[in-house]
Amino acid sequence: MTSGDLERGTKNRGNNSNFPSYYVETAEKQWTSWLIPMFVVANIVVFIVVMYVNDCPHKNLGSERSCVAKLLGRFSFQPLKENPLFGPSSATLEKMGALEWNKIVRGDQGWRLITCMWLHAGVIHVLANMLSLVFIGIRLEQQFGFVRVGLIYLVSGFGGSIFSSLFIQRNISVGASGALFGLLGAMLSELLTNWTIYSNKIAALLTLVVIIAINLAVGILPHVDNFAHIGGFFTGFLLGFVLLLRPQFGWVESRHFRADAHVKSKHKAYQYMFLLAAAVLLIVGFTLGLVMLFKGENGNDHCSWCHYLSCVPTSKWKCENR
Repeated sequence: MTSGDLERGTKNRGNNSNFPSYYVETAEKQWTSWLIPMFVVANIVVFIVVMYVNDCPHKNLGSERSCVAKLLGRFSFQPLKENPLFGPSSATLEKMGALEWNKIVRGDQGWRLITCMWLHAGVIHVLANMLSLVFIGIRLEQQFGFVRVGLIYLVSGFGGSIFSSLFIQRNISVGASGALFGLLGAMLSELLTNWTIYSNKIAALLTLVVIIAINLAVGILPHVDNFAHIGGFFTGFLLGFVLLLRPQFGWVESRHFRADAHVKSKHKAYQYMFLLAAAVLLIVGFTLGLVMLFKGENGNDHCSWCHYLSCVPTSKWKCENR
């Protein structure tokens, strides 16, 4: 998300989710989702705190620009020409921990790689992200538990921040989009690594691919940080192979057979191969990314076409120089 426009951008019994369900019924337990709702609350509380600190009426006192929704007092929004998402100023976001390359590399403020994912540019931004988090995250937490889903969310957000910092060095960025794309990536790798326990495999794969493609396509619009989306997505995709393995179909039941009966192995060989390859790529990727970032390197210098991943210029708009 840039300073011009602050947006970053088993079939279960009793499951009322609108998201397609393609799992074969298993004996795995269902978890109660509490971490994702906590993340939602935390993001909303942080946004309220940011708006309190922003205090538009006081800081724009005597200015020709008028705050939006003045009846909210110090919680009123910046003028729409400055922030069309109904939120704070870029200066406030930067003060509160937005992703900003210069402060990370030259100001030794690496903590911004984490704090930026808890900040949002406006009401529209935070509501869109939190609805997506509820829609995707609660379902995953019910299936895999809070530890694994929480790790994917946080590490993916961190990975998205690193990738964004390597390519966007003149503007600030905020938002949970990298973490959300990490959950989408994990859903895709979970489908691939647990392929044998799915029914309607092709339908499940096509559904996910279409959803992911649409979301990534939105990221090529101007002022949306698609680098955070891409970095978060691939981080979550690799983490899914490591953290979201399911036992092969029939393994749970086979443990209760008599001692001399043949018991299936818990996982298939290809699952272990995916896990090992993904773990290596994660270690190498994070190490390389952090080294490049803190050496002050610009990813665009190593990839002349990569800027098109975040913005494609057309006759309707121009892309900012990143």
